[in-house]
Amino acid sequence: MATTTVSMTPPLADRMRPTTINQVVGQEHLLGQGGPIQRFIEQGALPSMILWGPPGTGKTTIAQAICASAGIKMERLSAIESGVKDLRAVIERAAAVPLDPRKTVVFIDEIHRFTKSQQDALLHAVERGVITLIGATTENPSFEVNAALLSRCHVYRLQSLTDDHLREIVERACNTDTVLSAMHVVVDDWSVLLQLSGGDARSALNALETAASIAEPDQNSERHLTAEVLQRAVQRKLARYDRAGESHYDTASALIKSMRGSDPNAALLYLAIMIDAGEDPLFIARRLIIFASEDIGNADPRALPLATATFQAIERIGMPEGRIPLAQCVTFLASAPKSNASYVGIGAALEAVQRTGTTTIPLHLRNAPTHLMKSEGYGKDYMYPHNAPGHFVPGAEYFPPEVPPISFYQPDGQGAEAAVLERLRQWWPERYR
Repeated sequence: MATTTVSMTPPLADRMRPTTINQVVGQEHLLGQGGPIQRFIEQGALPSMILWGPPGTGKTTIAQAICASAGIKMERLSAIESGVKDLRAVIERAAAVPLDPRKTVVFIDEIHRFTKSQQDALLHAVERGVITLIGATTENPSFEVNAALLSRCHVYRLQSLTDDHLREIVERACNTDTVLSAMHVVVDDWSVLLQLSGGDARSALNALETAASIAEPDQNSERHLTAEVLQRAVQRKLARYDRAGESHYDTASALIKSMRGSDPNAALLYLAIMIDAGEDPLFIARRLIIFASEDIGNADPRALPLATATFQAIERIGMPEGRIPLAQCVTFLASAPKSNASYVGIGAALEAVQRTGTTTIPLHLRNAPTHLMKSEGYGKDYMYPHNAPGHFVPGAEYFPPEVPPISFYQPDGQGAEAAVLERLRQWWPERYR
């Protein structure tokens, strides 16, 4: 019986993987002229490092390109597939090579998944100079990597690729890849391809390869990648949302205004639109932090800590799980009592400062760390509120002499600010009636 040999072609993303640092697109802050990684390669002294960034930003590519550019042997392990035995075998092989400035690089993909014992084994090898470690992670290494190991590594943050970066990568693939160039691929709808990619080069190349394989050649033997072909290739309906365009800001505005209007359900809808379109979750989380102070403030002081914790949670767990704390935060903020008194107050105070110009700090409020300052009257007659009944000194003055007392902060009694307003009325009855 005759046998047929099937030739397996590697995926486009693997075929297009750069082999030197100069071929890597993006991450200019690390790889460009004067960037730290570029300098390490030029100097021939490579330290251990951790590359932290979203999927498809080039962590594995950069590690391989570093070793190729510097002429260093690289051993690669995956934290998902490798155990302590595999790690020790790699370290033993590296230890058998005479130590020199170009010692073996051990690349650990998804290093945050390594167990404590695996990380301890790595630590000893790094400490002894047996290996140079390059770890890759999508998670915040401060939470996931052994502190002792982390302290011996440079941590470099990789950014999501821009649309210009992705376009350069795709155009290079169309022009230089043997398979694609023979298919005469033409991208008709760049906005759709870039949106489907979400800053991820691997996603862009996978979408390109799949779409090219299903596109029918026209009379000129060209395969046109239209919006319909691209969406059919990835089996995903594209939301009408441009991360860099007007719809991006309109949807973010709708989310904020729905929360400000105390409608958690509309807010969830706009949050879902942003998530489905591949919006950067940290962009959303930053807006929630601002909203918590600007629109809720002291009406519910729990809002700001929750929004800040949401940002930290997104940094730690990423997406898609990050949608859960985002939803919790959005619904809490939308349902909370609202007050913009702090926001309005700082605006009024800044306006007063700019109008008044230079102010004189009253002597009794000045710091008096030296005898000379005390002799000049610094701190004289200051009354320590904690020594007074109720921890308040009636009639004390804290405003500069050039600025008459002004109630910049005007809580309107919403939520927890009701108690705040009552206290202020007791302390400063002439200001809060």
